[in-house]
Amino acid sequence: MTHSFHKFWLKITAIVVGSFGPVFFLGTMDATLEPARLTLDILSWPVDGNMTYDAPDTRFLSALTGGFLFGWGVMIWMLSTSVYDKAPEMIRRAVLYGILSWFVLDTSGSIASGNPSNAFFNLLILLLAVGPLWRPARD
Repeated sequence: MTHSFHKFWLKITAIVVGSFGPVFFLGTMDATLEPARLTLDILSWPVDGNMTYDAPDTRFLSALTGGFLFGWGVMIWMLSTSVYDKAPEMIRRAVLYGILSWFVLDTSGSIASGNPSNAFFNLLILLLAVGPLWRPARD
């Protein structure tokens, strides 16, 4: 992989990560909570309608999650456009380790909370978000 392709892929990673932010933000309000509820239902396969957004603490956690994910996506985008050319290998590793850290903690927590099916979805997101960032770029 080349540095230009890694720089491009960082934008893909930013979109993958950041796109979950607005979905979970929408889960904070009655009129717009269905995308977040459905996302949780899909991630806790099978889709059976058992995931709800009725509890206020769920909506609050959804606001926090949405904010963190959107902010993380914006940060990755900014690293790709503003910093990557100055330290491409450091940026690649920082984003890679961040994604791997998310994967380990999210997957472990999903299994511990009785939602092991999310491990499969996490693996798909991991592969998409990391893409060619697994390996250092050639000069």
